[in-house]
Amino acid sequence: MGCSQPNLSRNQQRCLSISIEFSILSVEVIRMDATTDPTNGSVSEVLWDTIIVGGGAAGLSAGVVLARAQFATLVVDGGAPRNEHVDHMHGYLTRDGMAPREFVATGQAELTRYGGRLMRASVTDARHASDGAFELQLDDDRTLRARSVLVATGLTDELPDIPGLSERWPSGVYHCPHCHGYEVRGRTIAVIGSEMGAVSTHLASLIRRYSSSVTFCVNGIEVGAAERQRLTAYGVRLIDALVTRVVTSADTASGNSMAIELDNGEKVGCSAIFVAPRPVPHDTILTTLGAAKDPVSGLVAVDSQGATSCAGVWAAGNVVNPRARVIAAAGAGSTAAIGMTSWLLDQELSAAVAAELLDVGGAS
Repeated sequence: MGCSQPNLSRNQQRCLSISIEFSILSVEVIRMDATTDPTNGSVSEVLWDTIIVGGGAAGLSAGVVLARAQFATLVVDGGAPRNEHVDHMHGYLTRDGMAPREFVATGQAELTRYGGRLMRASVTDARHASDGAFELQLDDDRTLRARSVLVATGLTDELPDIPGLSERWPSGVYHCPHCHGYEVRGRTIAVIGSEMGAVSTHLASLIRRYSSSVTFCVNGIEVGAAERQRLTAYGVRLIDALVTRVVTSADTASGNSMAIELDNGEKVGCSAIFVAPRPVPHDTILTTLGAAKDPVSGLVAVDSQGATSCAGVWAAGNVVNPRARVIAAAGAGSTAAIGMTSWLLDQELSAAVAAELLDVGGAS
């Protein structure tokens, strides 16, 4: 090989040594004119420039950016989005009121129009391959390979264990005033406290913007005297009894479709309930690959472009930002994709230099 030739300078030998770490990856990319050809072979036979795990707003937005940049892009999605049971989404400029499934279908069409590929599957494991690539194991036992990975797998909203609550989610029971507050404005609204104490208290005050009839069922969380005073002065009624269950209201004349039963025997009638679920990020892929978590938030840490502590691995959307709405998740996916294009390009430029040095070193 050229790296053993005595006429190479020390700097050239150093470059060759660096290139060995990703030689298989890099040489393939260079020979394919700076991008993998996704049409040549099955999805499991291709070395993808990037694999995006999760096909929601963040994943599809990233996929469009990367596909337009001529990177071989595969989006793997399990088909269970966070908002799959919601009829309409709000707050997305030019898409307000659009059904989430229509939004996803439109995004999928855009991705494939630019040459991106879609795959319905779930990733069950991830690892670093010896040649520098990432390998993703699927639930059908196939293995995918990629130079980079973006995880946009979202989260699960874990509701308080209150009988009757989950059955009404998310039609009648909501968590985001910015997503659903306007649609229930002027109605009788109740807020149920959860283990997300500070969020619950903020929720109770924010909901007051939408209705003059707001009851905060504190449900055992700690609310300080000063915060109680603020809420009461703002027009929020506080009840300290514990919530035992949520039932269908028998008082149809009031217009309240639900009733919250308390352990003191009282019932709170309402037509909408807001609660702060505990967000459970789907971050197993990230942690398996070695991405570090923020010690304060407990979430996988990312920089301003969505890069994790693991080189070649990005994350975007609710998996690292539970408060991100659809429009914010889409923006995060786009930002991450732009960062990924720079990283992938840098790998290719380095590989091109290394390959040129190999050619020089191998010349007789």
